[in-house]
Amino acid sequence: MKRFLLYILGVFLLTVLVAIILDGLYTYVFMQSRNRGKIETVFNSTAKKYDVVILGSSRANNHFVSQMFEDKGLKTFNYGMSGGHLFEASLMLKLMIERKYEIKNVILEADLNLSNDQESEGVATKFLPYIHHSEVIKDHFSTEKNFNELYYIPFYRYVKFDSKIGFREIYKIVSKEKNNTLDNLGYYPLEKHKNGNMKNNIVNLNPLPHNKYYEEIKDICKKNGINFIAVMTPMCENVVGINYFDKVKKAYPEIHNYENTVIENKYFSSCGHMTDEGARLFTARIIKDFF
Repeated sequence: MKRFLLYILGVFLLTVLVAIILDGLYTYVFMQSRNRGKIETVFNSTAKKYDVVILGSSRANNHFVSQMFEDKGLKTFNYGMSGGHLFEASLMLKLMIERKYEIKNVILEADLNLSNDQESEGVATKFLPYIHHSEVIKDHFSTEKNFNELYYIPFYRYVKFDSKIGFREIYKIVSKEKNNTLDNLGYYPLEKHKNGNMKNNIVNLNPLPHNKYYEEIKDICKKNGINFIAVMTPMCENVVGINYFDKVKKAYPEIHNYENTVIENKYFSSCGHMTDEGARLFTARIIKDFF
């Protein structure tokens, strides 16, 4: 029995040792990555200076044409993340401040994403390789129910989220495989598709009366002398429940409502996302009104 227990103990210790080594190896690789995505690019960067930083979900990523700001002499990057919530937008801004970024203006897409204050697992996961190397990332995740497992169990986060930060992503980083996330200064243009969904129904969607992460972003901007510009972005003319944007305006009167700036379906790839042509019309209006 004693020999058996010693064997079990040895297997356990070996497993822990292997997990620690693999955790360190994976983390090291991620800390060398600078061209795979927006999160690792910010984490692995030194202090940068921007006139305009754009934050939000795909409705930021696809709607603000960074080059149009640049053409006006405004150093700009679109850090909108498709699938992201305000949880990730807030953490991205915190990470920039931790990295000593100097930012004059933050444009935040705040509309549909005000309806929840949960993390978007598919996007939030990409911050996890750095959880032991950034206090703001650690603190941001500390209230999540699975924080202890993610933080204290070596290699657990890489196994649990293998599809996002596992071996395949490690291979792509090592092989220096690029993607289009950082192209066009972070802006991702969309085309018109004949099968695009043009019938969104948001009747049952309601903004939270106090979205924790929206308030965090606003507070970070205030503390760091950053001009905060929150806007609602357009949806197609067929959307059902368009009074959602009136609800947002009532709950957050400081948010500028640009929902009806572009409405014709011909300017939309899907009901919630404009084509490049629509995005350019919208961006021109934002530049005109604020810059």
